[in-house]
Amino acid sequence: MRANLFSMALLLLAPAAAEADLYPAKPVTMVVPYAAGGSSDVLGRVLALKMGEALGQNVIIELKPGAGGNIGAEYVARQARPDGYMFLFGASSLASNVSLMKLPFDPKKDLLPLAGVTAIPNLMITAGDGPLKTFADFVAMARQAPGSVTYGSSGPGTGSHLAGELLSAGYGLSLTHVPYKGSGAVYPDLIAGRITVLFDAMGSALGQVKGGKVRALAITSSKRSPAFPDVPTIAESGFPGYEMVTWFGFFAPAGTPREMIDKLNDATARALQSAEVRDRLQQSGAEAIPVGAGEFGKYFDADVERWSRLVKAGKIAPLP
Repeated sequence: MRANLFSMALLLLAPAAAEADLYPAKPVTMVVPYAAGGSSDVLGRVLALKMGEALGQNVIIELKPGAGGNIGAEYVARQARPDGYMFLFGASSLASNVSLMKLPFDPKKDLLPLAGVTAIPNLMITAGDGPLKTFADFVAMARQAPGSVTYGSSGPGTGSHLAGELLSAGYGLSLTHVPYKGSGAVYPDLIAGRITVLFDAMGSALGQVKGGKVRALAITSSKRSPAFPDVPTIAESGFPGYEMVTWFGFFAPAGTPREMIDKLNDATARALQSAEVRDRLQQSGAEAIPVGAGEFGKYFDADVERWSRLVKAGKIAPLP
């Protein structure tokens, strides 16, 4: 009897094992929860190409922007099958929103950390032909007319929003937040002068700055970037202790088999080692974060706790 039960168990496990061996047998979808042209879209497309080469299947980008990245994240968490064929290109807002918002899903329970990618500082940018020439000009404008200075963002709770919120709430500088569906959507209004500034990840801001369409006023990292050595940090410009970076990483639906997670993690690691991705990250002033699923999971949990402490201490208010 025991032998028969053992044989039946092996028969049940055989299809799952065979599926894992064949994975991926078709294209894999990377959900980018922000608008086209933003930092996630720009970096995601470079990664998708190199990950596809490592997997032997195309990695297709699917944009699902809105609600500060929550629409795309909820889609992967709640609707994607946990079979390894769809994963999320998440950002640091996934950690902060646990404390800042009432979410219709639980990032810690409904999503599984798959691989860390990188952390990138934001550039504070303004219109290239606008009135602001320096960060000091920006501060003076904000203090002379509180609330009149606007900053666009990728949406409530995103890194581009929290960079401004930390400066506003944490240091008493009155700024008005104007949310969009992604940083790429902010640029037309920023360049036209309808929005005063934007905190955007260096990866997507780089080309705009070098093209002269926008001007970099400051950087949100603790140190200046080799890519922009003349652009001061906010911390050194009268706001000591200020630091804000946006990290990026991959998440799969909870329940995705470990074999699929391991293959996607390996594809991520190989993509990060490619010359194309390394060059892109170097240009963006990127900082390394843990790549392995287990270590990236700890990194994610630590950031969730960081924002929880900031909210409890009154440094950041929960979003309506």
